[in-house]
Amino acid sequence: MRNVAKSFVRPLVRRLEPYVPGEQPKIKGLVKLNTNENPFPPSPKVLRAVKAAVDGRFRLYPNPTAEGLREKLAALHGCDRDSIIVGNGSDELLALATRAFVEPVAGGVGASLATVQYFTPSYTLYPVLADIAGARRNPIPLAGNFGLPSSAELKARQWDFQAALTFVTTPNAPTGRGYATADLEALCAAQRGVVVLDEAYVDFADDNAMPLALRHPHVLVARTFSKAYSLCFQRVGYFVGNAELIAALHKIRDSYNVNGLGQVAALATLDDLPYYRRGFKKIMATRERLSAELARLGFAVLPSQTNFIFARPPGFPAEMWLQKLRERKVLVRWFRDAAIKDFLRITIGTDAEAEALLRAVKLVWRERG
Repeated sequence: MRNVAKSFVRPLVRRLEPYVPGEQPKIKGLVKLNTNENPFPPSPKVLRAVKAAVDGRFRLYPNPTAEGLREKLAALHGCDRDSIIVGNGSDELLALATRAFVEPVAGGVGASLATVQYFTPSYTLYPVLADIAGARRNPIPLAGNFGLPSSAELKARQWDFQAALTFVTTPNAPTGRGYATADLEALCAAQRGVVVLDEAYVDFADDNAMPLALRHPHVLVARTFSKAYSLCFQRVGYFVGNAELIAALHKIRDSYNVNGLGQVAALATLDDLPYYRRGFKKIMATRERLSAELARLGFAVLPSQTNFIFARPPGFPAEMWLQKLRERKVLVRWFRDAAIKDFLRITIGTDAEAEALLRAVKLVWRERG
């Protein structure tokens, strides 16, 4: 019976390798530094707004286009609300972009029109979205130290300047590397297809590329309320860009795609930005202290513009460090990809969580051999 049921599934879907999220621990007491969540709770004003919204509205559909939230975001970014679409997390919008702008390979179109392009290493959802769409993947390695390649390097690496859709994670994940807006603009200017600048971690960076979405008709900037604004549980993200591109995405999004409590929470978040900005400063300060302490313990820590650090541990393989830290109730992230298998990605938690990590590292190092 199982084989009979399997035969109903499209061959493309049967071949898919799904996105693998970070571990969600099922045991108590773990210091969770593996999924880049903000260690601080939402603003008290946000919690009060959400609690106040738990009323008779539950029987009603939410605003179908998140109109109030789009208006407030438009005021924040200095654009029109027609230049903004809100999604069920930015992941939904990344998927919509793939559906809207990329032709399937089976459609018999030119290779570029069926191409989803991205750098490696970066967000591992991108190849999954390409496969779901039946598109052609074009993964291109980053330059040394995970920087953006120059134009000459891009040409040598078979970069497709005509690609239908190019994803750029900026600042990069999982490496934490930040990219200058001028370099991103040069890259965008050279592209003929749509470029999505995925700024999930931008609130922890020195620079941002939002002006590029307002200046170039083929550039979209993705933002999320998850990483910096403590709303992972609610799943709210958005794109900013040319109104024609945004209108195309609206045509194919699910109806009522953003839940009502998520809209309430995001609106209240925008009313209390100073609260969050104080938290960003704390996280960045902890990031610098933790980076320095780990470096003193022999880790090679890359500069970070995010709420996590990327570090090569000393002595033995990173995968072994992952297990040994977990045995000491500290959970970090390790990736199997050959280009980054020697590194650990460590979320910046509270100062107390950073101290717990350092204690575990010292224990592991002391007990080696």
